[in-house]
Amino acid sequence: MKNNGGPAFPVEGFEKDEGMSLRDYFAGQALIGIVAHNNGLGGIWEKAAEHAYRAADAMIEARDEN
Repeated sequence: MKNNGGPAFPVEGFEKDEGMSLRDYFAGQALIGIVAHNNGLGGIWEKAAEHAYRAADAMIEARDEN
């Protein structure tokens, strides 16, 4: 299973799995940039989502290395 980075917005007293993961948050932020700049994807949503999660995975990996 991929490292999801844990909760994006942790709240004391809530379970760790509750809410949006950091991976989902990062992917959403990357998707905004991808869609805004179209990045040569030609409006293909599946490709945009795939690229967004690749970016999110790279961000989590970089974060874990530091």
